[in-house]
Amino acid sequence: MFEEKSYGVKMDKAIDVFSRELSSLRTGRANAAMLDLIKVDVYGQQMPINQIGSITTPEPRMINIQVWDANNVPLLDAAIKKSDLGLNPQIDGQLIRLPIPELNEERRSELKKLIKSVGEKCKVSIRNIRREANEDLKKMLKSKEISEDDEKSKEKIIQTITDDHIKSVDEKVSSKEKEIMTI
Repeated sequence: MFEEKSYGVKMDKAIDVFSRELSSLRTGRANAAMLDLIKVDVYGQQMPINQIGSITTPEPRMINIQVWDANNVPLLDAAIKKSDLGLNPQIDGQLIRLPIPELNEERRSELKKLIKSVGEKCKVSIRNIRREANEDLKKMLKSKEISEDDEKSKEKIIQTITDDHIKSVDEKVSSKEKEIMTI
């Protein structure tokens, strides 16, 4: 049985992953989601920062991380410095302060390129899901589970779902670019 909805759900998941990647990109404002992609080697395993301490944003340009175990402070400091966020942690006991610098024009244009490439990857995965759906339809037609008319109508439905998802990605890309370009 061919379910158009299941392919739509797969496309939704691709967009969810894309949205998480976008939220982790650094804009001019402090955002705890920026730290989501950083993993720290603690207790013999890679852990996200929010499992090592509590993250707050007391000011628009500051992120504070209250580390629960003092032994993890240097590990967290090293992981943040090693990340490509370009942040310089300031340590005060078990509190790590991350001042968010203003974005310069060069960094803004780098981020725009990065956003476009992440968006393009998401569109490619959506198109791959469409291709998978169309291949499934062709197999069903070959084994005479559906008629040619059914195949054509279902291909149109899949194409509509694909177009909607690609449009959603484009909207997210342009809104993130606007967010980055506003000073």
